[in-house]
Amino acid sequence: MATRDLPGGYQLDDDRERVDVGVVWRFLSEESYWAEGRSRRLTERLVREASRVVGVYASGGATVGFCRVVSDEATFAYLFDVFVLPGHRGKGLGVELVREAVERGPHADLPFFLGTLDGHSFYRKFGFDVPTERQMMRPGAKRTD
Repeated sequence: MATRDLPGGYQLDDDRERVDVGVVWRFLSEESYWAEGRSRRLTERLVREASRVVGVYASGGATVGFCRVVSDEATFAYLFDVFVLPGHRGKGLGVELVREAVERGPHADLPFFLGTLDGHSFYRKFGFDVPTERQMMRPGAKRTD
């Protein structure tokens, strides 16, 4: 994917070199319930080794949203660490971020999984359902290969 412009001067991009890992690490380790206390070193490794990362960037280039996908590239994909910084929420950026990761990327035909405690209604917009209280799944396309 090339950079895609979004309303309000934002951009969406899956170039992992563009991600400000410091922003990602600070949000995840200090403000998220799922990665509280995660080390910067681990965050750097997770960004580096993800199958795909997608970032949202403000007009000046600052990272304001992020998610990563881990996949075996054949039978499943898992969506992790989805967030938009508080000052940039309410503008549809999270919708575009998740849409890019699960519907438009190289893993779009795979079954997707994610874990959430509070985002069930948001993720249902993308076809995720609730197989358990904490886990959601989005079925993939039927594969014949």
